[in-house]
Amino acid sequence: MAAHGIPRYSLQGEQTEEGRQKELQKIEKYRQLDQSVRDKIAEQQYTPETLEKIAELLTSNPEYYTVWNYRRQVLRNEFSRAASADSNEATAEQIATLIKNDLLFTVPLLRSFPKCYWIWNYRTWLLDEAKRLLPVPAAQKFWQEELGLVGKMLTLDSRNFHGWGYRRFVVETLRELKSEEQEGQQMTQTEYEYAKKMIGANLSNFSAWHYRTKLIQRMLNEKSASDAERKAMLDNELDLIHRALCDPYDQSLWFYHQNLMSVFDPSVADQTLAPHLSDAERLDYLRQEIDEIQDMLDGAEDCKYIYQALIDCTMLMWKVEGSAPSGERKKKVQDWLSELKELDPLRLQRWLDFEHSLSR
Repeated sequence: MAAHGIPRYSLQGEQTEEGRQKELQKIEKYRQLDQSVRDKIAEQQYTPETLEKIAELLTSNPEYYTVWNYRRQVLRNEFSRAASADSNEATAEQIATLIKNDLLFTVPLLRSFPKCYWIWNYRTWLLDEAKRLLPVPAAQKFWQEELGLVGKMLTLDSRNFHGWGYRRFVVETLRELKSEEQEGQQMTQTEYEYAKKMIGANLSNFSAWHYRTKLIQRMLNEKSASDAERKAMLDNELDLIHRALCDPYDQSLWFYHQNLMSVFDPSVADQTLAPHLSDAERLDYLRQEIDEIQDMLDGAEDCKYIYQALIDCTMLMWKVEGSAPSGERKKKVQDWLSELKELDPLRLQRWLDFEHSLSR
């Protein structure tokens, strides 16, 4: 039927044509802006107006990496002009203002495009320029504020692996800027508590578990921990992961468990948190671990991760003992493999190959 005497299809057609015209105008405006920026850069018009044009273009398209490079060119020129000032204090203040303003410019872009690598790359460049051009206390302040920003980002998306990688990068840079060894140790402890908090908020946060692993190693090394202290830390981590594995279906937790089991592997033990365990101690831990994991089967007989962990721990025992699989333990591994073939058909060939290797 008609609306106000106009057929519906006609009205719809007019709206489509109107929308198309608006889209064409938008594209043309973007092209003109792009060309204007290119012209200004070609003519080396490194002015505040050029910066505004670049900002407008990047706001429309933050993935346009060439324009981020244009912005660097303009900023480098501004830094050089500031460096020509008579007063060192005035120079540092001008450069700090330029860096601060540009960091602020990227914040709204990050809110809209939190995983756009070009924005993060540009922020990294700005922060590196702060480290290169400013006194250490001023540069340190910028990097400390960046740590606060990445903390907010991880609060919004706690499993963003890019955010965790960026956090490690920022922390390492802050370590370089801190002259006191004690300050570095305090930072390690602070980051350890942060990872602990993030794990508490979400046990499935693999990135936080991974970060925790690295921090524990650093903490132990920084305090030149004794073997007894390292063993106590190992006991604490095993207790933590056992409590977390009340949900044995969470793969992230098993990744951390697998990492802890490397402590008992003689071939890589020297790179772990407890490198000096005796073979007798390793075997004792592994026996306890197998008992602990077998208890998890009660009510979770369909969980493939449990069978996989049981096999891995048993294979580690054989490796420590230096003996070939035989007898009842070999039979148990074969039984666990039978379960895995049923529960994990996508990796059937892997389990068949492993089963074949056992029969040799």
